[in-house]
This record gives sequence, structure tokens and C-alpha cells, in this order.
Amino acid sequence: MNAPVSKLRLDKWLWQARFFKTRGLSAKTITGGHVRVNGEKVHKSSYGVSVGDVLTFPQAKRVLIIRVLALGERRGPAPEAQTLYEDMTPEEKPVPRSPGSDGKGRPTKRDRRNLDLMRASRLED
Repeated sequence: MNAPVSKLRLDKWLWQARFFKTRGLSAKTITGGHVRVNGEKVHKSSYGVSVGDVLTFPQAKRVLIIRVLALGERRGPAPEAQTLYEDMTPEEKPVPRSPGSDGKGRPTKRDRRNLDLMRASRLED
């Protein structure tokens, strides 16, 4: 007669939702003080999360904001893991490129000359 689980360990939930490859990596991020639950820093991997909690943590080069929708029973495939949360991370705006480079990477010598001329004219004003 198992009662439904109302809370799940934070490190286990992050691992089941496939934000980290191992529970050890998720625990390391938590104990390092990089995870917030409902705006409060958490330092213990055993912290219990429940449905409706909002998690904020770094992932790659972004900071993710996640709302817990369900507590998983196992670490399943990615489509199943995506049903456990709602991504509330705001969209990032693209970084503007320098004029003349057309977004093709490094500016050409001609582009650099034009930039230097523009900067020089601004200094004269």
C-alpha cells in the first residue's frame, strides 16, 4: 500500500528530467549552490521538490527556468522526460553583428578599414 509520492529528491528529479547525464552531476551542481527552488538557493541534493515548484539552474551557457509539472517514476526516454516540466526560460535575442560583415564571421580587411573610419569620425565630433 504505497502512498503517492508528494516530493522527490531534487538531484533525482533533475536526472529523471534529463537535465544531467548522471545523478552525481546534478548533485554537484546543487551542492555548489547553483540551483534555486522558488527563488531560494538550495545546497542539499536531498531537498524535496513537488509539483508547482520553479527551479532555476545553469545548463550549458544558459540559465534555465523550469516549472515542475510532474514527479517521474523512472528515467525514461526524452519525450517522456519533457512531460515532467514546463520551460519558462525567456527567449534570447540574437547578438547584433558588426556592419558590413553580413554575419559571415570575421570581417574582411575592407570591413575593418570602414569600421576604423567610422570610429575616427565619431571621435572627431
